[in-house]
Amino acid sequence: QVQLVESGGGLVQAGGSLRLSCTASGSISVNSYGGWYRQAPGRQRALIAEIHRSGRTNYAESVKGRFTISRDGVKNTVYLQMNSLKADDTAIYYCYYCDTWGQGTQVTVSS
Repeated sequence: QVQLVESGGGLVQAGGSLRLSCTASGSISVNSYGGWYRQAPGRQRALIAEIHRSGRTNYAESVKGRFTISRDGVKNTVYLQMNSLKADDTAIYYCYYCDTWGQGTQVTVSS
């Protein structure tokens, strides 16, 4: 019933930045919980950032200070601003929003 579209992934050099977007359509409640997860080859999918209905955010230690999650309730979109990217950030990034998983977008950081 809810459809998510992720965008913003790509190839960047170490030290660069990317901004991921996750836009929901369908049966949506405003200001829903949103989370960003990533999965690198040979590793489990892991939570890296989340934003609660209250607006409070939480980050994995590996990205704290470099990544910022935000939400636009009018646009039904969750964002992930990624700065100071490292090679270890290379992974498929998934959003979880409106109780729905996005399709994933590849982020590749060259060193």
